[in-house]
Amino acid sequence: MEHRTRVGRALAALLVAVTVVAACSSSSKTNATASAPIPKRIVSMSPTATETLFAIGAGSQVVAVDDQSDFPANAPKTSLSAYEPSAEAIAGYKPDLVVLADDTKNVKEALDKLSVPVLVQPAATTLDDAYREINELGVKTGHTNEASALVGQMQQQIAGLTKDLPKRSTPLTYYHELDNTLYTSTSHTFIGQLYALAGLTNVADAAGGGAGDYPQLSAEYLVQANPDLVFLADTKCCQQDATTFAARPGFADLKAVKQNHVILLDDDIASRWGPRVVDLLRQIVDATKSVPVT
Repeated sequence: MEHRTRVGRALAALLVAVTVVAACSSSSKTNATASAPIPKRIVSMSPTATETLFAIGAGSQVVAVDDQSDFPANAPKTSLSAYEPSAEAIAGYKPDLVVLADDTKNVKEALDKLSVPVLVQPAATTLDDAYREINELGVKTGHTNEASALVGQMQQQIAGLTKDLPKRSTPLTYYHELDNTLYTSTSHTFIGQLYALAGLTNVADAAGGGAGDYPQLSAEYLVQANPDLVFLADTKCCQQDATTFAARPGFADLKAVKQNHVILLDDDIASRWGPRVVDLLRQIVDATKSVPVT
């Protein structure tokens, strides 16, 4: 994939915003509100929302998902593009609810004009944001109890993963790669919060220069930072692995390379804020525990 498209999509998937809806129900199959019946034909234009809908038991209500929604395997994947969305194409599935990750190309307005109900769930910036969106989908789809149970399970698993981390006098440092042109994310992002839960320090935080939360580092900067751990979230898009990373000029001498601490992540799991964040955190924690305490 051409790297600018990869970076644009990676950053778009990680934009900051939060939609919060609080609600409760004594039944897992109740209307969200008196005026909003439970949707029977949902179109998900968000890979994260797709994962969540199936995880809370609303999969049978989903009639179509976008071309990036590749999990779970039984999700009804279509050619609908989340990057170049067409309101008319979406409406062709006769949805009574469309879930968006962002309002790309003003598709929400276009769907509103077609009288199609829309829910926008932007990229989370914290775990609490992710939990709120899961609960919101539960309310909207009539699966309030299932969503609440999923959030509780995630919280319990995350607490269990982080309770017995090794005690270190100096925190380990890490570099998280979004693509092979050294775009990364800082601690002020959702992904950065997960690393912080594992007790890691982000080398990108000191980049400065007004680069924002998703800076592009130089090779010289990364060599000087010399992180203890390297996490590659570009194994699919850019076919990166420990060998290709080490082959870059100067990188063979990095501490993480020499000590075999280059960790390969699944691009999709590393860019979504749904139920599988637990899987990502588990991989981060396991990598952290693999580094001896000195």
